[in-house]
Amino acid sequence: MMSQPLPNEMILKWAEERPDDVYLRQIINRQFVDFTYAQVADKALRLVSALRSMGVEPGDRVALMSKNCAEWFITDLALMLGSYISVPIFPTAGPETIEHCVTHSESKVLLIGKLDDSKAVNSVLENHQDLPTISFPYSSAPPCKYEFNTLLSQHEPFKDYPQHKPEDLMSIVYTSGTSGLPKGAMLTYGAFAWTTQRLIDHIGMQDDERLFSYLPLAHITERVYIFGSSVMAGMQVAFPESLDTFIDDVKMHRPTLFISVPRLWTLFQQRILEKLPQGKLNILLKIPFISGVIKRKLADGLGLNKARVLGCGSAPVSAALLRWYESIGLHITEAWGMTESFAYSTINHPFRSEKIGTVGNAGPGIEIKIADDEEILVRCAGLFSGYYKNEEASKECLDDDGWLHTGDIGFLDDEGYLTIQGRKNDTFKTAKGKFVAPVPIEKRLFELSNIEMMCVVGSGMPGPILLAVPHEFPDFDYERYERKITDIINTINVEVESHARIKGVLMIEDPWSIENNLLTPTLKIKRHLLEKKYHDIGANWPKDKLILWEKDLPKKS
Repeated sequence: MMSQPLPNEMILKWAEERPDDVYLRQIINRQFVDFTYAQVADKALRLVSALRSMGVEPGDRVALMSKNCAEWFITDLALMLGSYISVPIFPTAGPETIEHCVTHSESKVLLIGKLDDSKAVNSVLENHQDLPTISFPYSSAPPCKYEFNTLLSQHEPFKDYPQHKPEDLMSIVYTSGTSGLPKGAMLTYGAFAWTTQRLIDHIGMQDDERLFSYLPLAHITERVYIFGSSVMAGMQVAFPESLDTFIDDVKMHRPTLFISVPRLWTLFQQRILEKLPQGKLNILLKIPFISGVIKRKLADGLGLNKARVLGCGSAPVSAALLRWYESIGLHITEAWGMTESFAYSTINHPFRSEKIGTVGNAGPGIEIKIADDEEILVRCAGLFSGYYKNEEASKECLDDDGWLHTGDIGFLDDEGYLTIQGRKNDTFKTAKGKFVAPVPIEKRLFELSNIEMMCVVGSGMPGPILLAVPHEFPDFDYERYERKITDIINTINVEVESHARIKGVLMIEDPWSIENNLLTPTLKIKRHLLEKKYHDIGANWPKDKLILWEKDLPKKS
């Protein structure tokens, strides 16, 4: 069997075979700034020489913190070509997470790029005066000891190309930390290359595809599906200029493959419905000739009219949202995986409408089985090799037979399509000693309501309560909203077992965000923090009230 080529070999191959083809397109001042394969390889090899001149040795860890941009890809490739171990950090990470990633990995250099806010990283750097820093050429990057382009211009391309073995460590990716400090998942070259190649083959990616990179590259999904597949298959990638210009940026590039997360698909839906209310949309979609025109117009308005494959992953998505997109002619493929399985385990591809609600079936090369306690186990050649400096956690996660214990619970249908019911750890026990799994209840609530964010909590409380961030409407009618929520809760409470019935709904005043530490950088809700924050309210819920508004509660002194 031929051994799988590795990403560091592939960038050199494309630079030699297709030197003048455009690989990366960075939007700056509403224009594309293009980088060919030859230019990307040249810049990456110059960065290797620069790092060597700074005394950074092969095997050293190098941290990287930036929003998506061409320089992120160039740096990642340079770290492979220089035999360094990359440590990506979320551009929205707070001081505690940045400090943990840099210190725990013992990173020797930190490259910093596009950021919405550099306060967090600056506060950490005050305690690391000796740590060399390199800034990408963007005004939002904080001042650093070295500047990326200047550094590259001062060095010749590195000539001593590395020979990596499949088991060599490529990167330490810190998980997004929904429950405490992130753990560093160790990713090897072989597992990374194996996974990306399976995806390329399964989806049938061509070299003329156009990808769009905007989900955080510190997260495994973007790193594998976009960065990994683009390098391995030689596909063009564009990067947005900013969040404000996002839809226009997508329109400029017209990607053929586009991946998003539930939160953004929901925002796109809201944007469409603000211009074209559902009642009107329903009527137009029923008229044969008009229906096709409307569908094309909506896809065009999102910049997705050329998209061959649309994807969704990284958090649970409601079947109702995917059905809505299907109604306007956009088929969204749901996939499931985790950092430890390189974000590739199951995928609903080719798209099957009747399998919406599942996360697809096992991708080629993946084995899946359900343990006696309903935990989902995964085995394949594309698994992480353990947690950095944490043997105990590694042993809990990877067993002697090579099965990854995912911590998710679920079941397979007779065609092997997987339905996920939540995290094993999310299940909580009420004060009555009864176990409740919140995720199926939340999924059902999403289907019945238009609440933007929600979380069912109840550990040690008399019964579960729903924390809900209501959607902002102009002319908000509180009474009407409460009546609607009451109807929804009554519907749900008939469907679930008596101990799982929702006892109360708390309408949250301030939306959860990365900034207030209630969402992870991948927009997952930090359930354990919400449990803690609202425990007392849930434990003392008034018997005669279903709905309380947080803004009306007495403030804690």
